[in-house]
Amino acid sequence: MSTPTTTPSGETYDQTVNTLGTLQDQLVDMAEALIRALPNFVIALLILAVTWIAARFAVRIADVLTGKTPLRPSLKNLIDTVVKLAIWIIGLMIALIVVMPGMTPASLIAGLGIGAVAFGFAFQDIFENFLAGVLIMLREKMRIGDVIECEGIIGKVEHITLRETHVRKLSGEVTLVPNSILFKNPVEILTDDNVRRHEVIAGVSYDTDLDEAADVILNAVKGVDTVLADKGIDVFAVEFNSSSVDFKVRWWAGSKPRDMWESKDRVIRAIKRALDDAGIEIPFPYITHTFKERVPMGRDPGEAVES
Repeated sequence: MSTPTTTPSGETYDQTVNTLGTLQDQLVDMAEALIRALPNFVIALLILAVTWIAARFAVRIADVLTGKTPLRPSLKNLIDTVVKLAIWIIGLMIALIVVMPGMTPASLIAGLGIGAVAFGFAFQDIFENFLAGVLIMLREKMRIGDVIECEGIIGKVEHITLRETHVRKLSGEVTLVPNSILFKNPVEILTDDNVRRHEVIAGVSYDTDLDEAADVILNAVKGVDTVLADKGIDVFAVEFNSSSVDFKVRWWAGSKPRDMWESKDRVIRAIKRALDDAGIEIPFPYITHTFKERVPMGRDPGEAVES
């Protein structure tokens, strides 16, 4: 160390030398600590590698065990995720304890608890979707392959993850729906059963015998091959419309959207054909115009014609 002087330049020189010496000592201490910790880092990396291998084998074992049970695919995915997550948490805790020997499992768990609270506030939406995904996988309804309707989204459920659900719309696009939306809002499962009831409105003119028209419509619907006649067919006169008396026709057919459109198409065609054959009019709206003053229907003979 240099001899201190009373000059300002000498004081600056002594302070610079002391600062450089302190920094050099700290760097040497850090390097020595890093060298001493290298074996622990290597062991921690080996623990993480073993954790990765163990997680893969555990998932395979879980797949073999659940494959022999009638569990839904979404529930099997949940079991795989929980098994993998549990093994990784244990492996990471062991690796942290190896790297930092002064840390105990109790202090690590306490730290994780405090961190979980902070993460819960920071990533509230993510954890909300995560919990909603777990509950969706646990509940019995809404399986993969079902056609659902929720918040204006209609499509087939293709995949359920812990964050979102993949819904293939009927027009072909895929919509990624956050699980919280499907959990907090009403979801209509269109294919929960193999069949469901469909309906159309059929109108006849006011001069029609309604009993005869109802019989004609009923027999026409019974003759459609996609209609499940044994489950019942309803033909109700429901409304006096502006130019017709309307019947509500209800029947049972397949529950898939394609089944619904095909069945409606055949039922409407059959009703139209049967009413035409019976001479029953299916009216269209009649419009009557009234005028406050008399409207001339032709030109006055004495009126001059403009050239």
